[in-house]
Amino acid sequence: MMDLETLLSSALELGVEGEWEEAAELLRSGLEDFPEEPAVLCWLGAAERELGMDGIAYERFKQCLALQPEDPHILATAGTALATFDDPEAEAALRTAALLAPELPLARWMYGAYLAREGFVTEALAELDAAAVLAPDDPVVALERGVAMALAGDLQGAVFDLTRAAEADEEDGWPLVLLGLIEVEAGEWEEAADRLEAGARLRPEDVEAQVMAALAAAAVEREEVALEMLERGRQRSRGADLQMLNEADDRVVEGAAPARELLVSVVGPSSLRERLMTRP
Repeated sequence: MMDLETLLSSALELGVEGEWEEAAELLRSGLEDFPEEPAVLCWLGAAERELGMDGIAYERFKQCLALQPEDPHILATAGTALATFDDPEAEAALRTAALLAPELPLARWMYGAYLAREGFVTEALAELDAAAVLAPDDPVVALERGVAMALAGDLQGAVFDLTRAAEADEEDGWPLVLLGLIEVEAGEWEEAADRLEAGARLRPEDVEAQVMAALAAAAVEREEVALEMLERGRQRSRGADLQMLNEADDRVVEGAAPARELLVSVVGPSSLRERLMTRP
C-alpha cells in the first residue's frame, strides 16, 4: 500500500509528463485505500477529464466536494471543473477557496475567471487584480484578466492583458487567437492576420483557428499562407469541420473581400464569444 503523499506526488509527476492514463490508473488503485480522500478524488477527476471521460470526472468532483475539503487547491480545482458543467455548487467552492487562501493566486484567479463568465465583471476584476499583484508574471492571470476586460467591452484593455499573456508564454496560441479576433473586430487586418496565423500554428489541433487564419491571410492577400492554413485544417478535420472548411475554401478562392466578409460577419464573432466563455 502506497502512502497518501507518495500516491499524490507520483500522480502529479505523471500528469506533468502528460501520462494521464497512467496517472488515472494509479489514482483509481489508490482510491481503494483512500475511498474518502478528497485529494485523490479531485486529481482522479482531473486525470479522467484529460482523457475525455467527462461524465465520470464530473462525478469524481462532486464526490470530492461532498466530503467538504478545506484545501483551497482542491476547492478551486473542483469548483472550476464543476463550472464547466454549469453546476451551481461551483460558485460556493470557488468563493470558499478565495476566502480561505486570499494569498493564493490560483484561488483568486479561478474565482475571478468564474465570476467574469457569469457576468459579474466588476467583482471578477477585483479577484483578478488581486491575483495579478500576487503573481505579476503569471500568463494565466494575464489571460483571464484580458478575457474579463473583453467581456466588459473594454477591447483596448483586453489587448493589453492578452498581449502580456502571449509574451509570457510563447508556446500558448490561445491568447494569440483571441487577440487576432479582437483585431478583426477593430479592422486591424494586418495585425489580425499575423496573430491568427501565429496562434493557429501553435494550435495545430484547432481546426477553427486554421480556418480563421486562412480567411485573415486571404483578406490581406497572402494567398499562399491562406492555402497552407486550409490544408493544415483539413489534416486535422472531422466530419463536423468539413462544411466550415469548404465554405472558407470557396471564399479564399473568390478573393480578399469575400474572405474578409465571412470572417467579420460569421466566423469571427461567434468564435470570439465562444472562446471568451470557455472556462480554464
